[in-house]
Amino acid sequence: MRIFIVEDDTAIYYSLKERLEQWDFQVSGPDNFQDVMKAFIENQPHLVILDIQLPAYDGFHWCREIRAVSKVPIIFLSSRDHPMDMVMAMNMGADDYIQKPFHTDVVLAKIQAILRRTYAYGEEMADIVEWNGAVIDLKRGMIRKEGQEVELTKNEFYILTILVESKDEIISRDDLITKLWDDERFVNDNTLTVNVTRLRQKLAGIGLEDAIVTKKGMGYMAVTL
Repeated sequence: MRIFIVEDDTAIYYSLKERLEQWDFQVSGPDNFQDVMKAFIENQPHLVILDIQLPAYDGFHWCREIRAVSKVPIIFLSSRDHPMDMVMAMNMGADDYIQKPFHTDVVLAKIQAILRRTYAYGEEMADIVEWNGAVIDLKRGMIRKEGQEVELTKNEFYILTILVESKDEIISRDDLITKLWDDERFVNDNTLTVNVTRLRQKLAGIGLEDAIVTKKGMGYMAVTL
């Protein structure tokens, strides 16, 4: 399983990384503390370990950002021992709060317990994809960019998913209709046009009005801006 550690103290990061890798966990962290979400999305972790005091934005900020798109378990690490910090962390959706200094075996035991509890019955974290700075949540049927969320209809979201899965490639109208038909959605040529138009209008609200291109006589393409 993949563990994502957001910790700017390199000694703590590598100490945890070494211990967890001994138990065959894959461990990664952000290269840039200004954009933790980009690394989170790329790594698709099963659990996040999050310090509170970080460069640029604190751990509470990144907890909110992660919780907006995922139910992945989060463990806070902090040298701060004020009860309100612990209360805030738990109210924001954290699964545990560990004070520094700590023993790595204690962290390991807590990680193993949370992973067993979370994934024992095959539950998986939200499937999310990054596209042009936006986050597409494939389970919730929404797209989010810079704090703005856009809700799509089932057809609009399915069309977007098909196009983004093959981004920068042309998908013909016939292929789109066939895929929608196979998914038991009744879609004809006119309905497809209406859905694509509405999808574009909604994407314009988050600055992605040019992200779906029509290739005349060929089909549609989700492009990288």
